[in-house]
Amino acid sequence: MRLFVLLFLIAALATPGAWAQDSPDPRESLRAGLFDAEEAIWNLNKLSTTQPPEAFVGVTNSDLAFKDQYVFQGNYNGVIVWDISDPTAPVLVKDYLCPASQSDVSVYGNLMFVSGEGMGGRLDCGTDGVRERVSHERLRGIRIFDITDVADPQYVANVQTCRGSHTHSVLKDPGDDENIYVYVSGSAPVRPNEELEGCSGLMPEEDPNTALFRIEVIKVPLANPSAAAVVSSPRIFNDLEAPPRHGPSPADIEAAEQARAEGAFVVTVRGQPRVLRDRQVRAYMRQWMEDEDREGDMTAQDSADFRAALPAFMAARNRARGITPQARRGPTQCHDITLYPEIGLAGGACGGYGLLLDITDPANPVRIQAVADSNFSYWHSATFSNDGSKVLFTDEWGGGGGPKCRASDPMEWGANALFEIDADSRMHFKSYFKLPAAQSSLENCVAHNGSLIPVPGRDLFVQSWYQGGVSLMDWTDVSNPVEIAYHDRGPVNPERMQSAGSWSVYWYNGVIVSSEIARGLDIFELTPSEYLTANEIAASNTVQYDYFNAQGQPMYSWPASFVLARAYLDQLVRGDGLSAEAIAQVRQGLDAAEAAAPEARSALIMNLMPYLSGGADEAKLALLRDVLNQLAG
Repeated sequence: MRLFVLLFLIAALATPGAWAQDSPDPRESLRAGLFDAEEAIWNLNKLSTTQPPEAFVGVTNSDLAFKDQYVFQGNYNGVIVWDISDPTAPVLVKDYLCPASQSDVSVYGNLMFVSGEGMGGRLDCGTDGVRERVSHERLRGIRIFDITDVADPQYVANVQTCRGSHTHSVLKDPGDDENIYVYVSGSAPVRPNEELEGCSGLMPEEDPNTALFRIEVIKVPLANPSAAAVVSSPRIFNDLEAPPRHGPSPADIEAAEQARAEGAFVVTVRGQPRVLRDRQVRAYMRQWMEDEDREGDMTAQDSADFRAALPAFMAARNRARGITPQARRGPTQCHDITLYPEIGLAGGACGGYGLLLDITDPANPVRIQAVADSNFSYWHSATFSNDGSKVLFTDEWGGGGGPKCRASDPMEWGANALFEIDADSRMHFKSYFKLPAAQSSLENCVAHNGSLIPVPGRDLFVQSWYQGGVSLMDWTDVSNPVEIAYHDRGPVNPERMQSAGSWSVYWYNGVIVSSEIARGLDIFELTPSEYLTANEIAASNTVQYDYFNAQGQPMYSWPASFVLARAYLDQLVRGDGLSAEAIAQVRQGLDAAEAAAPEARSALIMNLMPYLSGGADEAKLALLRDVLNQLAG
């Protein structure tokens, strides 16, 4: 029996031009610049911006992981380690040069895991790349480092996979203290069998052991990480058909037509027009001339002939790389998998589908449900609400390299899709959320990575939007998500689209840390506003992690404290959940109880209980009563 549900959430394409605002947003028309761009900020305080070390300047910064006071920042040239004990002045601890895209990074205990997928990554971390089609010097998979001394990582092992590791997720199974598991998502073409035995890019009907339509699960013995190995290759995509897709947006069509009129070379990739860069045109045309036995310098006639031959050339090139059209087939890999072991579920963002997985057997995840949406182009990442009753997926329309937040781009494209999860672990679509400030055609912008902020009683999600900046979304009401804070810069280049912006942004022990693709590391803190009180912020900061990997989502809880009680009381005020008289009495009583001697505190707290009944928000009152009972002992 099929285990998926195909949702056509909107039958017709969304109407463009939905960027309705009462007044111009401060994020629009910001002055461009690399390290001196104009900035706009709202309900956040920027604590610091730190430029990359010399060997990493001009190279893409990628994802983040956290341990103790350290931030581990991936970069296509390796990993940068920062000490953020003082978040206003991060200190460089180590710039570990070890090229391999994307260098997504995770940590657990004294181990660090780094993804490698590009064809140029070397086993020895060398910087001269790998040029041969088949090479046993190539690294495509997971590197494992011992970071007992964070300033001196020791490369202890690697696990090679057939498609490399675009991203990975670390799973600490609550029932297993001897091992951890790494789920690997590889999206590159399958490497040759001569390079790694057992690798096949054939369709399942041609080879049941194909490297397509599966993920890899690596088991890492904590006592001997050098023995890490792939223990399973779950085929969680079986029976999925090709998902529905939308066509190009009006802005994309206009841009492609203008580019053609100006003489650019335009190809179609997954139904979307893409303008080739000059260096791509030169390389492809040189290869075409060799194939056509044309000698000498490129002429105008060669260029005209190549333009006519371009569609056939690109199709042949894709076939040679093992990329072939797969009619009516679903995704062959996931982009990102968020593991939530405390609830036994994972969210798989898998190209054309969003998957819900059962991970109670960590080595053998099982697909529970798959959802598709004609408004989504590329399901990219997932995040659960803390209680596991909701999940959101991001759509990386355009692959992160395109300006997809223009005024004429549909609000449902390149957005977040928000779902409720019922008692039977079935997802039900509720709403979309997209950055509500239009960005220019010079700024790559689309939904990307983020994390929850542990404000009690609410679901807050801080998120990267590349050159759309950082945005904080309140999705407590899953049908009505709203933005409550942001930070943004102008384009990095005033004349042409050039990649920059926030790759990923995560809350960690009271600060919000963003990996800026071109500019380095940004650190922010929350500030009180009409949407978020000082008590709510202070209560969130009572949650402290020893380590944090966004793709290994932790469940957080709040220690009983007076600031937690005041945070719930603030929420009752905001939601008219209790009378003004009762609010005043409880505030006064909390102040008196906190100031009282311990032996008198219990009675003062219990005297408040009669005021905490009969309000309009019984669920929030119950939370407040529970905290007060704990404080009363």
